[in-house]
Order: sequence, then C-alpha cells, then structure tokens
Amino acid sequence: MARPRTFDEERALDAAMRTFWEKGYEATSTQDLCDATGLGRSSIYNTFKSKHDLFERALARYIDSMTSAQLAVLEDRRLSAADRIRTLLATVVDGETEHRAGGRSLGCLTVNTTVELAARDARAAGMLERDTARRLAALRAVLEEGRRDGSITSARDPGALARFLNAAIGGMRISSQGGADRAALESIADVTLDALTA
Repeated sequence: MARPRTFDEERALDAAMRTFWEKGYEATSTQDLCDATGLGRSSIYNTFKSKHDLFERALARYIDSMTSAQLAVLEDRRLSAADRIRTLLATVVDGETEHRAGGRSLGCLTVNTTVELAARDARAAGMLERDTARRLAALRAVLEEGRRDGSITSARDPGALARFLNAAIGGMRISSQGGADRAALESIADVTLDALTA
C-alpha cells in the first residue's frame, strides 16, 4: 500500500519555482531542489517524475499567477485604457524592484525561460507561445479600447503596438536583471506610454 504524502505539494512547487526563477533550469540541480523544498530525492521523483516535469509545473504555476495578475489590471474597466497600461507598467516596475538579489532582479521566469530553453525545448516553447498569445490578445484589446476612448492616440496598428508593449515589458525585466534601478525602469515605462499616446 502506498504511503500518504506528508508534505504540502503546493508549497514545494512554489519553492521549486523560486529556485528555477533564481538559477534557471540548467543551473538548478536536484540537490538545489531538495534544499529548497525540504524533500528528499525520492519524494521529488515520486511526486514530480523528473526535474523537467517539476520545471514544467513550476513554469505553469508562474505563468498562471503572473498572467492572471496582468489580465486583472488590463480588464479593470474603472480605468481608461491608457491608465490600465500605466498601472500595468507600474506593477512591472514594482515587481522588478521588490525581487532583487545583489542589486539585480530575478527578472521574469517566462523571459528567462524564453532565452534559456525556448529554442531547444518544444514543450516549454509551447507553454511560452500560448502565454504570449494570451497576453498579446489582452494588450491588443486594451489598445483598441484606448483608441475608442481617446486615451491611446498612436496611429499604429493595435497588434503592432501590443507586440511593442510586450517587448518593452520584457526589456524592462532584462534591464532590471542587468542592474537598472527604479528610476531607469520608470523612465522606460514613461517613454513606452509616450509612444502609445503621442
């Protein structure tokens, strides 16, 4: 008869997610995961099957929480479209300045995974592509709404603006990993908003 699990799987998954976020997939060893989760190797492999399975579950958890939070901001109808985008960018700045180690941020697990794995890990790439499509659709919808409410005045195509905005957010995260401080990130956010409302 199988023994019942005596640990909190969700907490273990959060700890593993943080470890992958800090170190990246390749640099995270099984021992790092044991140390972070407090689990032995056998418990990790019995529960999550493999390091890659655990990584996929951690990435899915990260994507769900981060994208859901971003979509909640973008769907807040109490604000104009431009104000929703301004709030989203402020949220990115806050997140990047809160999660710092040694003067640098952890960045974004999806951006980090795109750089590290997307070209050679089809399953991770698929997860990232679906997440990007979901975020781009939400950004495009807000930008189209901004055109209608007059708060977004750029004449560029909303789809192109959505890709630009998504790239600007990714660039802010990478800049923060490189050591950019709050003032630098706020400056990038301001220029991004200017491009949408000029």
